Amino acid sequence: MTGEDCNREPIRDKSTSVNDTELRITLLHMSNKIILGRLFNLIRPYKLPFIVAMIAALIVAGLSGAQAYMVKPLLDKIFFEKDTYFLAILPFALVALFAIKGFFYGLNFFLLEKIGQTVIRDMRIRVFEHVHQQALSFFHKTPTGELISRVINDINLMQGAISTVVVGLLRDFFQVIFLLIVIFSMNWKLALISIIFLPAASFPIVKFGRAFRRISTKMQEETAVVSNIMHESITGAPVVKAFAMEEYETKRFSTQVTTLFHVIMEDARYRRIQHPLMEVIGGIGMALIVWFGGKEVIAGNSTPGTFFSFLTALVMIYEPIKAVSKINSTVQQGMAAAVRVFGLLDRAPAIVNKSDSIELPPFQNAITLQGVHFSYDESAEVIKDINLTVPAGEILAIVGPSGSGKSTLANLIPRFFDIQQGSLLIDGHDIRDVTLKSLRDQIAIVTQQTILFNDTIRNNIAYGDPNRSEEDIRKAAEAAYALNFITNLPEGFDTIIGESGIKLSGGERQRLSIARALLKNAPILVLDEATSSLDTESEREVQKALENLMKNRTTFVIAHRLSTIKNADRIIVVKAGKIVEEGTHEKLLALNGEYETLYNMQYRS
Repeated sequence: MTGEDCNREPIRDKSTSVNDTELRITLLHMSNKIILGRLFNLIRPYKLPFIVAMIAALIVAGLSGAQAYMVKPLLDKIFFEKDTYFLAILPFALVALFAIKGFFYGLNFFLLEKIGQTVIRDMRIRVFEHVHQQALSFFHKTPTGELISRVINDINLMQGAISTVVVGLLRDFFQVIFLLIVIFSMNWKLALISIIFLPAASFPIVKFGRAFRRISTKMQEETAVVSNIMHESITGAPVVKAFAMEEYETKRFSTQVTTLFHVIMEDARYRRIQHPLMEVIGGIGMALIVWFGGKEVIAGNSTPGTFFSFLTALVMIYEPIKAVSKINSTVQQGMAAAVRVFGLLDRAPAIVNKSDSIELPPFQNAITLQGVHFSYDESAEVIKDINLTVPAGEILAIVGPSGSGKSTLANLIPRFFDIQQGSLLIDGHDIRDVTLKSLRDQIAIVTQQTILFNDTIRNNIAYGDPNRSEEDIRKAAEAAYALNFITNLPEGFDTIIGESGIKLSGGERQRLSIARALLKNAPILVLDEATSSLDTESEREVQKALENLMKNRTTFVIAHRLSTIKNADRIIVVKAGKIVEEGTHEKLLALNGEYETLYNMQYRS
């Protein structure tokens, strides 16, 4: 992080300290000074090309002043005094002046544009990396479309701010300074009159800037909602079509796009007022300068060359100021986008390694839960006083009614969430005292919702260890009963399976997921409803693959179908976050309690 980043108090994940409203208030009060400071901190690593670019900008600004000054000898010496010497050298001097200025202008533009684009590239990578450092709760609470909007849309708008502020405004600032020197050296009275209008010209920029910032923030929020609706409706296309909701989704999207349209038109209305106002202020100022300067020339106190040189310099000063008014909306959009991006970067991950965390040694003995309590967002407890010891090699099934806390309990093992009270120990090591990587390297997970990527079958199986050999990948596929269907595909392991594996059946997707877990070869395995969404035939194939996967592993099986866990070493029944029964399948049925009730609901109804 940059120096300023380190000085700022990080905004904690809302699962730990602040909610969305508090975060938004914090971000809205982030001052221009802080935002600009953080933008310039992003440029700091590239200070050498930046210094070269600034030197080029100084030369461009100085030559702009020289251009304005040359109007005086051009008019006085050539057109009024008819001096042939100046006629011979001034055209060549003008060509040289424009050529040198053009070279340094191009150098300045290219270097600053490269710095700006490099910063944007780095920001995208940094935001993407930071998002993946967040706890699982962050993804549960933050819409995918909003995150995509931050990385794509907001950083695009930041690019406009960086390019405009760095590339344009700094160069124009130097140009204004040099031109002010020129006009004061020519006629200090006229210069003072013109200076009076600079605050008047800056008033609309400041006044409208606040409105543009507010509108830009709203615009980006509405754009994020548009992005999220698109993401939901496209990824949920099978459900949309199954329920014939195309018209509804179109109307929902149309309503949101119309809301965004109104925000954009509000921005356009402010632009409509700002630009003509700047033109009127400039026109009044120019008219007064012409009137007063004309009187000075007629009275003999100034030459026409001096006056027109002054007027040229003044026009060249006014152009950058007028340009600022035109780009003010762009700048404010970029500043508002920077607030949103920095706000995301300031959100510290809820689950991080301790400063003194250690590597978790290879698992050998037991996993122990002692007095474990857990709740989401400090609401009602989902897990209540769980005490459990699972020795190495045991297959432990976790069953219970929907909402009883089965999956939550399993998610505590890889530390997707942090427990509020109690401890979870692996071979006596509290999982909060070991590094996340060393913990998760020893855990493989197969879930009901199979997560696959739009890539080849080979890369999906080798996900997490892309350097594994072809033989290892084939063995994992064979053990997962996936090799037959893979080899029957035209492109075999090189087959691109589509988004979320859409080109494969549910059973095939699940077997790829099992092959991936087999290749990882972790000693601890979590199966979360791994067969509940499959038909009977697919379940049979997947169950055989799971039996291979569970061999010689400590396995937590969260199951809805009780037929899949009859052969578990031990079954615990969870109800309302507590373990209410424990034993083998036969012993639990003999208790005539919760397990028998669940069993009867499935098989004896």
